[in-house]
Amino acid sequence: MNKAFVRESDDAEDEDDAPEVHALPAGSKNYMTVQGHRALRDELTRLLNVERPEVVQVVSWAASNGDRSENGDYIYGKKRLREIDRRMRFLTKRLEMAEVVDPATQPNKDQVFFGATVHYSDQRGAEFRVTIVGVDEAEPLAGRISWVSPVARALLKAHEGDTVSLRTPAGKDELDVLEITYPG
Repeated sequence: MNKAFVRESDDAEDEDDAPEVHALPAGSKNYMTVQGHRALRDELTRLLNVERPEVVQVVSWAASNGDRSENGDYIYGKKRLREIDRRMRFLTKRLEMAEVVDPATQPNKDQVFFGATVHYSDQRGAEFRVTIVGVDEAEPLAGRISWVSPVARALLKAHEGDTVSLRTPAGKDELDVLEITYPG
């Protein structure tokens, strides 16, 4: 049946159960850089103090116009409120369980740990530069990979000049660690 003919409830909670990002490995901590923690906190503050009040105002105005069943502002506004509330719950949970790590204070700067920027090459000679960050901060296209990613796990605890093994769907790959840097 076409979705246009099915009346959807305004209280549909099944959307709220959809995971937004990758879950953390069982029993692990939610490591996060200082910048990543600040970004999530700023997003939560913006949602709470700016976006949600604006949408509540629109929904309130739309509800005062009468018939809500065909009121686009009301229907869209209620949906947007659910999205905002879901994101706020997610951010609150992530920030509560966050373990903030400042990579600048890392004492072993000659070894790869959380927050390190690693310059490495693969067997074909292609060179890459990645920074190992928290799950919620990862942006692979920008060179920021999660500490639970296969590449980061292979690189962790390596020193400059080390060769580490990375298992890929295509087989084993060898990564040569060329340089390790930390911020600050």
